[in-house]
Amino acid sequence: MQRLALLALVLVSSLAVAQAPTRVRGTITALDGDVLSVKSREGKDLKLHLVSNVGVTTAKTTSLNDLKGKYVGVTAVNKGGKMTALEVHAIPPQAKPGHFPWDLAPDSTMTNANLDGIAQVGGGDAGGMEITLNYQGGSQKVLVPPGTPIVAFDPGSRADLKVGETIWTNARQEGDKIVVERLNVSKAGVKPPH
Repeated sequence: MQRLALLALVLVSSLAVAQAPTRVRGTITALDGDVLSVKSREGKDLKLHLVSNVGVTTAKTTSLNDLKGKYVGVTAVNKGGKMTALEVHAIPPQAKPGHFPWDLAPDSTMTNANLDGIAQVGGGDAGGMEITLNYQGGSQKVLVPPGTPIVAFDPGSRADLKVGETIWTNARQEGDKIVVERLNVSKAGVKPPH
């Protein structure tokens, strides 16, 4: 019986590993049927297997005012004791809320929350906007310096998956395949957040 329980634990653990999301950031090098070839930001040549009804969204520039009251993801780093945004973007409501480590830059974090407040702070190059992010169980105040990418998304299609465009996706590993159900792609020079 103990051996059976151990076997079940190993099986569940291996399934969890197989289902773990894999963040992929890179530049499209080809699209052949359902296989999207990408050069990752780490320089690897990857083949992403798109599901037949893959969801595609295209990036577009927006403003903090347009995102106020909406659900956002904010990637930030601590600079001089102040959380400072690297990028702000609209996210789908099913994205996990909270504040957790992220892999965009060393010691970066991601906060998925409602953007409930915007206030002007400082002046000149030291200035910017301070946003208040609220999520179940917590809150963060983040400085958004001038020039920080602020991005929303429009519905897209496979036709937007062109060579040279950049993508971001939370894929899943299935054996030796990277399977993609949904991805964000650049458009008109606006890149999806990373």
